[in-house]
Amino acid sequence: MLFTAIAGMLLATPAMPPWRVLLFGTLGIALVAGAAAALNHLVDRRADALMARTRARPLPRGALRPAEVGVFAALCGAAGMLLLIVFTNALCTALTAASLVGYALVYSIVLKPRTPQNIVIGGAAGATPPMLGWVAVSGQVEAGAVLLFLIILIWTPPHFWALAIHRRDDYARAGVPMLPVTHGVAYTARRIVAYTALLWAVSLLPAAFGVAGAPYLAGAALLGARFFVLAWRLQRDVRRAMPTFRYSIVYLGALFALLLVDHGVRVASAAGPLLR
Repeated sequence: MLFTAIAGMLLATPAMPPWRVLLFGTLGIALVAGAAAALNHLVDRRADALMARTRARPLPRGALRPAEVGVFAALCGAAGMLLLIVFTNALCTALTAASLVGYALVYSIVLKPRTPQNIVIGGAAGATPPMLGWVAVSGQVEAGAVLLFLIILIWTPPHFWALAIHRRDDYARAGVPMLPVTHGVAYTARRIVAYTALLWAVSLLPAAFGVAGAPYLAGAALLGARFFVLAWRLQRDVRRAMPTFRYSIVYLGALFALLLVDHGVRVASAAGPLLR
């Protein structure tokens, strides 16, 4: 998450972002994200106790009390907001606050326990870090920021649904209506294929909009092809769920690394004639 936020900052300008924005903006986003995660643990503590993947979290195993987690979340959120309003701008601060509300309240309380589309809608909150980084530097929501947001928004469902297929018994036991529980593995696998195909197309848009160049375009095409192949194979073999999930993490990191490398090459090429 922080890597994509930093990537958004670096991609927002051909020059190096101000060090105060880079340092304290990243720290502010991290603190607010920590607050959102803590609130999510607080809301989900009973369901977490029923799931093998989450029962070792601090609240289910009794290492922390709910009040302590609430205080931690409040302090992290307040400190993060203060850093953002002082060192970035009002728009970045407002969008970060909206992301906190979206994840900790809308997703965790309203969507997650009620609809199998929870991750599709709630994923918008988790997709904001690169946009927040971009806006922290530029002060406005530009096309590049929206494209980075869209990439993570569309990446989120196949990423989480692959894990949900592997952990479907956990989610069923906890009463969480994840798609494999409500609609079955076969249906979920088909949705993963559809989303990876859409992601493959959307991941090429930065090149179409001039945010990235040919090196990124080639790399994104190859990374997306691999993701799509894994998703296609998952339809026929449920044991591919965890390899697909693990690759989704590698995919996102590599895609944003490609964006940064491509950006650096383009900036260096543009500066070359000036230096000569």
